[in-house]
Amino acid sequence: MGTPKFSIDSEKARDMDPGELAEELGTGKEGLSSQEASRRLKEAGPNALPEKKVNPVMKFLSYFWGPIPWMIEIAAVLSAVVKHWDDFVIISVLLVFNAVVGFWQEHQASSAIDALKSQLALKARVRRDGKWRQIDACELVPGDIVRLRLGDVIPADVKLTEGDYLTVDQSAMTGESLPVNKKEGDIAYSGSVTKQGEMVALVVATGADTFFGKTARLVSGPKGASHFQKAVLSIGDYLICLSVGLVIVLVGVQLWRGADLLKITQFALILTVASIPVAMPAVLSITMAMGAVALSKMKAIVSRLESIEEMAGMDVLCSDKTGTLTQNKLKLGDPVGAGGTEAQEIILAGALASKEEDGDPIDLAVIGALGNREEITKYEQTGFSPFDPVSKRTEAQIKAPGGRTFAVTKGAPQVILALCAPEDRLKQEVLSSVEGFAAKGFRTLGVARSDEGAGWKFLGILPLFDPPREDSADTVKRAGEHGIKVKMVTGDNVAIAREISSRLGMGADIRSAEEFFPQGEGPESGYAKTGEEIVRADGFAQVFPEHKYRIVKAMQAAGHITGMTGDGVNDAPALKQADMGIAVSGATDAARAAADLVLTAPGLSVIVKAIEEARKIFERMNSYAIYRITETIRIMLFMVLAMLAFNMYPITAVMIILLALLNDLPIMSIAKDNTWLDPRPVKWKMKRVLTVSTVLGALGLVETFALLYIVKEVMGLPHGMLQSVIFLKLCVAGQLTLLVARTKNPFWSKPHPAPVLAGALLCTQAIAACIVGFGFFVTALPFKYILGVWAYALVWVFIEDWAKIQVYKHLSLKGRRHTEFLKVLGASLKHHSASHHLSGQVAEDTA
Repeated sequence: MGTPKFSIDSEKARDMDPGELAEELGTGKEGLSSQEASRRLKEAGPNALPEKKVNPVMKFLSYFWGPIPWMIEIAAVLSAVVKHWDDFVIISVLLVFNAVVGFWQEHQASSAIDALKSQLALKARVRRDGKWRQIDACELVPGDIVRLRLGDVIPADVKLTEGDYLTVDQSAMTGESLPVNKKEGDIAYSGSVTKQGEMVALVVATGADTFFGKTARLVSGPKGASHFQKAVLSIGDYLICLSVGLVIVLVGVQLWRGADLLKITQFALILTVASIPVAMPAVLSITMAMGAVALSKMKAIVSRLESIEEMAGMDVLCSDKTGTLTQNKLKLGDPVGAGGTEAQEIILAGALASKEEDGDPIDLAVIGALGNREEITKYEQTGFSPFDPVSKRTEAQIKAPGGRTFAVTKGAPQVILALCAPEDRLKQEVLSSVEGFAAKGFRTLGVARSDEGAGWKFLGILPLFDPPREDSADTVKRAGEHGIKVKMVTGDNVAIAREISSRLGMGADIRSAEEFFPQGEGPESGYAKTGEEIVRADGFAQVFPEHKYRIVKAMQAAGHITGMTGDGVNDAPALKQADMGIAVSGATDAARAAADLVLTAPGLSVIVKAIEEARKIFERMNSYAIYRITETIRIMLFMVLAMLAFNMYPITAVMIILLALLNDLPIMSIAKDNTWLDPRPVKWKMKRVLTVSTVLGALGLVETFALLYIVKEVMGLPHGMLQSVIFLKLCVAGQLTLLVARTKNPFWSKPHPAPVLAGALLCTQAIAACIVGFGFFVTALPFKYILGVWAYALVWVFIEDWAKIQVYKHLSLKGRRHTEFLKVLGASLKHHSASHHLSGQVAEDTA
């Protein structure tokens, strides 16, 4: 015997003889010795998936790395250089605050997911040193001999070596809705559940080498940057470019004027602080975190905060069928009687040929269909032969209430027909019915009866199917109302998929995955080519794990934000790749680890509620982004232009820091603001965001310069009071701008600001009034000046609101024209293609 291997691929093991395989693994019927098992455990590793743990310290430090953190850090360094320690402390506190919020929310979400995880198979019965014993499943090694019984979760990939048969539910692995019968020499996968039978098996692969483990590897890579992260970076880049350009212009002019280098550095600090959306990451994180808390109350746990934004923009949802759209529970359809046999008579005979205590899914479905469960208790089952893959039927000997005896059997229709030997006409009718049910995706059973030793009489057909969940049709309908196309993705055949899809109103255009991704093609081939074809299809059948992954990739290549629901190991790669991966209730560890949203309650209805909540969260983030960019433009341009025009500081460095605190920290309450619900998928439209922000910022610039002219040239206020007036105006007008930015409609229309936001704004305004009224850090102002600034800002807020509405109308009209142009262009191209095809066909016919 050569050196034993520690793992053999399950596909290779499938083709090997059990004896040859045992020799290859260096084992025998008595199993491994304890010493050998320990040695293999050290070398092969535990029977568990390796978990990659991120160092919490490194995770926390990552929040200090990126364009916006860099800008804040530069501002802090400049503060230290010019020895403005108050500025340094305030900026540093904001930087750390942002990092703590992001880190803590990610940590909380991760903890929730960890709490959901459980061991795949906790215990295993193994033969060691010639004796059967129970051990932790993680201690299994290749070469171990294990015993599998009813209800066991198979702890590793195994080759069945002894026993009659094993009925296995491997829907979590392959997507097959019905249990699969295994016999000696077959492979059973780790994570499958034993439904019937008992067999001895040889462990061929453990841990990461199992089918479960190899699938999990596909989801171990990092996920790409989200649309949210890209949007934040776009905003940061825009403000960085604007800030650098203004700094270069200003520094050049000031050096030409002969200004002091320290003064230039000081102003560069002011401008940098003004240009940085210091609290933007924190505000957006808190907004999403509050949404995550709301979703958790709906029994949906968010594992990645950015995924909330992805959910708001999702326009395609790929849904696994078995256990997600359907109940993963067999149900009896309408029986078809032979020779006038009543439906309940067929069901009763089928139920008598079943054994409820065995827990067989088919037996339970037949017994559950009885109109009166008490009827079966009148009969005594004196003998029972369970289903096995050879006979393909069950049989029971029955004693009726009057002492009369008879036998009943149920099984594959062809087998039962052969047993009964009916006339040709009846046989053809039965086979025709079986084919008709098969076309609709039903599994069928034949039922027969034999009275007191007489021949078998064919009674009829029992159709079985996996019915849709009660809430699935409503969920699909509501998703459509929200602009989301739901597509079925299943491992079952086309007929079954088409039947369920039609019942749920999802359409009947179900395509085999092989049509789009033939065997032998590379994993990255054809995404752009097949993307639109895949989008047009209503669903996909006969799908393997790699197909699901590639379907999602193809739809993303076609420009769709794609969601994927699932519960099994086979769903994990697609869940990871999808923009929004959703693990449904009862999902495997691999699916949960790959998902962005984990449902803890059965059913899909919570997904629609989650989408509604996500879109509200998105509107809050969008409103804040417009507000913050507007304020940055307004303050930066005013500071630079005022410096260039009047060669003075319109506000002090301390005032800028106070503005940052007064404008940003209370605005975090926008996370609880009321907002409208968009009926269509939403996404970041940076052109619209920047256009609206720039227009509002330009109006704010005019507004501030007009006030500067009034207080400087008309009223002739001293410089200190002038700075206080400008500071108060920037603070009041800035927060009124939030009321303008939070809605596309007039700012006084519904939905009105939430009490917490309105309260925060009023408190902040009161603090700002007190600062200038009592002269804290600034020159004091008389009360009449404070009222005057308020009145001035209120007049301008109506002007800003009118301008905002005009911009939205212009952008909306431009967008409609663009859409209409694309429709006309598409129709023209389609017509041209059809005409070209027809011309070619005519030429071909003429030839």
